[in-house]
Amino acid sequence: MRTKDRIVLTARQVFNRDGYGAVTTAALAEACGIAEGNLWYHFKTKRDLLAAIAEEFAERIEARLARQPDPADPLGSYCAMLGDFMQELRDYRFLYRDQPHYGEHVEPIASNVARWLVATEDSLEAHLAALVEAGLLDWERERLRDLAINSTIILRYGLEHHAELGQPQGAVRKSLLQHLTLFEARLDASAAREIRAAVERIGEEVKAAA
Repeated sequence: MRTKDRIVLTARQVFNRDGYGAVTTAALAEACGIAEGNLWYHFKTKRDLLAAIAEEFAERIEARLARQPDPADPLGSYCAMLGDFMQELRDYRFLYRDQPHYGEHVEPIASNVARWLVATEDSLEAHLAALVEAGLLDWERERLRDLAINSTIILRYGLEHHAELGQPQGAVRKSLLQHLTLFEARLDASAAREIRAAVERIGEEVKAAA
């Protein structure tokens, strides 16, 4: 791995663990196993390093948003979409959790964050509609948008919520399970069990790969 790529990966891991605002340049250099001067040879400021991470984050979000529900397997599609979301939340959790500590978003997040929120609502609505169409979810179609918006709020701000409560451990898993409580009672019982099991399974897989 190139030194620059290794710095980006290590910085993301350290920011996720300790919080963006708490990490000094000296701590970053030590975590990367390089001199502080070498760190700033590649990234002139901490903000430049944040922007490099944001570029990767943008690519991950665009890939998730490109996922479409499979009419032949809407339940599997929904679980796969949740898997993408869970991995994204874990890999870039400081971007979801610590925004007040680094101020306004850097590019390309700043110019895309509103679009991504709406597109996430669109994606969730499409996946939920596929469950309705398959007879797995009993929900009025005209109210699916509200359900998608509320689900997005929980998924998008869940990490920040749990951090404020002082309960960061397992926040990704808890956020995904909490979004499910919005409509679990209206799901086919076997579908509800499968989604819950998928969240637990994905959580273990993601943890093992970390």
